[in-house]
Amino acid sequence: MSQSDQKHPAFRKLWAICAVVLISCATTKPPHETGNFKASDLVELQRLDPTIQLDIRYATSSNFMHRPLYPEARAFLQRPAAEALAKVNQELRPLGYKLLVFDGYRPWRITKQMWDSTPRANKKFVANPKTGSRHNRGCAVDLSLCELSSGKEVAMPGEYDEMSPRSYVAYTGGTPEQRAMRDLLRSKMEKHGFKVLAAEWWHFDFNDWKSYRIQDVPFDKL
Repeated sequence: MSQSDQKHPAFRKLWAICAVVLISCATTKPPHETGNFKASDLVELQRLDPTIQLDIRYATSSNFMHRPLYPEARAFLQRPAAEALAKVNQELRPLGYKLLVFDGYRPWRITKQMWDSTPRANKKFVANPKTGSRHNRGCAVDLSLCELSSGKEVAMPGEYDEMSPRSYVAYTGGTPEQRAMRDLLRSKMEKHGFKVLAAEWWHFDFNDWKSYRIQDVPFDKL
């Protein structure tokens, strides 16, 4: 092939397309991990504690992707994390609240879809598929509080999955009542081994998340 052929616009376009395809192919599988990991033991939350309320918005079009990402409205966590969450839920009951879970284990392919569809300016709110999400390990949960009597979601300083400063744990806006509810959720979760994500008041990682592999198992295979 001559140098003049290589400079032709059609040739350069062909190479650009090939490069995109190669990059895409290289990132269609979860990242390779080495080391010793615990065997996965994903537990369905409502089977462990039926009083945990679910609002799995990724099974609907009511989410930032504006389309269903999950075929079913279900939530799973690794057993130690799920058992810790059940303890949080029980401690909230005397206070008149219970947990409202938005998301738990998330197959890696969904994380990749989220990353690919999120504008660069908002990527700090989604996990990079190259490193995976703690949701992919079954050790992260998105949740809030709801009233025990009515099942109504409790107002927080910001909405779930809102990509704005109102999502930050350190956000000082909103009402005193909203901040108190956010702090109550955080205190109960941290008491039982979870740590909040600084940019998302609703996202909590279990302290043992490094012990589990990234997974891409769909719900219907669990």
